[in-house]
Amino acid sequence: MWSPVRLLRRALAPLTRTEAFRAIAPRALPPAERLLHTVTGGRLIVSGILVPSLVLHTTGAKSGRPRASELMYTPDGNGGAIIAGTNFARDNHPAWTFNLRAHPECEAVVRGRRYSVHAAEIENGERDAVWARIERQWPGYRAYERESGRIVRLFRLTTDAKPSPFTKRL
Repeated sequence: MWSPVRLLRRALAPLTRTEAFRAIAPRALPPAERLLHTVTGGRLIVSGILVPSLVLHTTGAKSGRPRASELMYTPDGNGGAIIAGTNFARDNHPAWTFNLRAHPECEAVVRGRRYSVHAAEIENGERDAVWARIERQWPGYRAYERESGRIVRLFRLTTDAKPSPFTKRL
């Protein structure tokens, strides 16, 4: 069954893989995220309009300071979430991936509620299945990995919260 959201995703996905999007989005999305956060009291983020999204709160790997990143996630089918460090296909890994490696206990805000989560990096043997799951949600997303020239870090977030906040609700 094709929902309007799924049709919109399929239409927009190719645009997100263009050089223009990758050049503009890292500068344009953060102010848009802050504005929407203010207007909705943190219940909605820009990417959350089309895909399940969260705000990941980590501890800086070097600084030890609190950090926040708005990210798309994919439900893993077991009550957890998968996040991918695509960084708009840039050459470098996003800072939050270093933070999770150093401090895997973190927090995620999903639909305005904050949860304690544990992050575990996904091993090589699982990567293809995880990418297939991600691409069912956002077609062609793995192209960021190919275009970046690096192996994108994938993480699974888990929580003890019942019910899980990562149950897909789009």
